Amino acid sequence: MTLAAREVGVPVAARRLTGLGFGDLDGWAEDDHAAALRAFRATCDLAEGDGWTGLARDIRPESARGFFEARFRPVLIEDGSPALFTGYYEPEIEGSPVPSDRYPAPLYRLPPGLPWLTRAEIEDGALAGRGLEIAWVEDAVEAFFLQVQGSGRVRLPDGRVLRLGYAGKNGHPYASVGRLLIERGALVAGEATADAVRGWLRRNPEEGRTVMRANASFVFFRELELPSELGPLGAMGRPVTPLRSLAVDPGHVPLGAPIWIEANGAERLRRLMIAQDVGGAIKGAQRGDIFVGTGAAAGLRAGRIRDGGRMVVLLPLPQAQALLAAAS
Repeated sequence: MTLAAREVGVPVAARRLTGLGFGDLDGWAEDDHAAALRAFRATCDLAEGDGWTGLARDIRPESARGFFEARFRPVLIEDGSPALFTGYYEPEIEGSPVPSDRYPAPLYRLPPGLPWLTRAEIEDGALAGRGLEIAWVEDAVEAFFLQVQGSGRVRLPDGRVLRLGYAGKNGHPYASVGRLLIERGALVAGEATADAVRGWLRRNPEEGRTVMRANASFVFFRELELPSELGPLGAMGRPVTPLRSLAVDPGHVPLGAPIWIEANGAERLRRLMIAQDVGGAIKGAQRGDIFVGTGAAAGLRAGRIRDGGRMVVLLPLPQAQALLAAAS
């Protein structure tokens, strides 16, 4: 493996690289490149590898398209799996700083010496009484979906809003509850949106509890001090931007890189996004999770995204040239 290949994190034998031109990107000329530049600037100083240093410094918004075209080369990275785009969001739910009949389900801080406890063990009280509870929410379903998203806002009875971010997990593998419900015949493939899964779990509380526990992975949170107008923190430790931030597999795509997406669903998306987050279910060179925004409407929109298409990485010219030369 060459140094350039290690920077992207993809073994040479496991991927195919194709150099493209900007004219090959469907809809490139029509995008809002200035909006993409603003998102890129938020994390470009954290991107690792050759060619990133000093990028986007003193670039005027009206010059954004020319900046990307002059400093980057589009590279299609494929690993043999078809492209898949999904969506994620920042939930905003009701909660309380103390438990009650209305708010019985706890959200936990990361325990000292992270335990190898399963979801079932934690929900049965293995961490109770250790002062790790941040807040309590209405039910286990709300807590479960907050964990799946990895961040959220909890609105307290006095009007305060807690901003919660990902702090860690228990080390058990993630399992998709939607996929499990499809396998059981409870939901039909293509209709297993997040809203449909949530509704089924609520209508079938006993069986739903068993189904949720099939996902043994359990996420812990930390409280964040973030202005309300900013999105949650992504994997790079900076706020993500609605419809401009993308969660990727960093083993295939460098964090901080601009990514051109062509998502072919009911909501046809052609836009430049920035790889600023990761996710337990986001695996593969053509796998992207689109950050949609905050709140219930964003949740409905995110839950409906399950689209094929194509994602193309924009790499700084020196890195793109080295990678393409190594792959030829």
